[in-house]
Amino acid sequence: MPTPRGSGDSTEISGDAGQRSGPTALRMLVGVRLRRLRESHGITRSEAGSAIGCSASKITNLEGGRIGLPLGDVADLLSLYGVDEDERQIVLALAVQANAPGRWQDYRDVIPDEFEAFLGLEQDATVIRTYEDQHIPALLQTKDYARAVIAQSHEGGDAELIERRVALRMHRQRLLLPPTPRTLWVVMDESALRRQVGDSATMRAQMEHLHEMVKLPHVTLQVLPFVHGKGVDPFTVLRFAEADLPDVVHLEQTADAQYLTRDADVRPYRHLLNQLSVYAQPAGATPEILQQIIGTLWSAP
Repeated sequence: MPTPRGSGDSTEISGDAGQRSGPTALRMLVGVRLRRLRESHGITRSEAGSAIGCSASKITNLEGGRIGLPLGDVADLLSLYGVDEDERQIVLALAVQANAPGRWQDYRDVIPDEFEAFLGLEQDATVIRTYEDQHIPALLQTKDYARAVIAQSHEGGDAELIERRVALRMHRQRLLLPPTPRTLWVVMDESALRRQVGDSATMRAQMEHLHEMVKLPHVTLQVLPFVHGKGVDPFTVLRFAEADLPDVVHLEQTADAQYLTRDADVRPYRHLLNQLSVYAQPAGATPEILQQIIGTLWSAP
């Protein structure tokens, strides 16, 4: 299992961070640096906001990487914190890259505002660990299974928009492909494998797809027996290559999403994933479990 990070604060930002990270991670990286600079000078968010003519809540959002990085505001904050010229240029260069258009502009019409941040974080992560109890995780869905899930959640919705959402989901799955595939570790409740979505042919193809995916060295799938997953809602923990970036927990809710970054908030979810991994069947047993389900539930007529 990935080793939980410590909560120590390193303050170095590498000049080549922009070569490794996408815009969302870069916003977070610049935000972390701004927060540490402010705290090292004993300046409150309200004081920082007053000094550059904005609200304390804007400082909070800037430091959390939740909004774009106005270069004027970043420059004024760096001046306030007495940053030397070399580091100033590095931080401003990262801010410019962080403000680049997102990768998902072509799908903007079908991306809820609360989900756009997750797409960026997912793309920039190096390790994605998730627990799912209702459906096959989106990164492992076939096109037909995804279409059935999306149509079910958008009942009566426009067929063209449903296909756009399916295309977006398939596009997301590219992060599992070479040359730099992400590490995906899934713990899935057994009920998600047995719950019919679409017709039997769709389910059989989905199970066969999972059977192929778990052969990949960067994909781990563990099945959690019915008895252990009760009362646990789906969640995802994202980890990034940069040591300065905290793990992020994504809690998907019906009409909103919550993102946790403070170590005190993230730590319980890392612990819960570790516990669920222990309760689940070992990853080596997954191919046989999938074969049994195919043979008993989704065998061809």
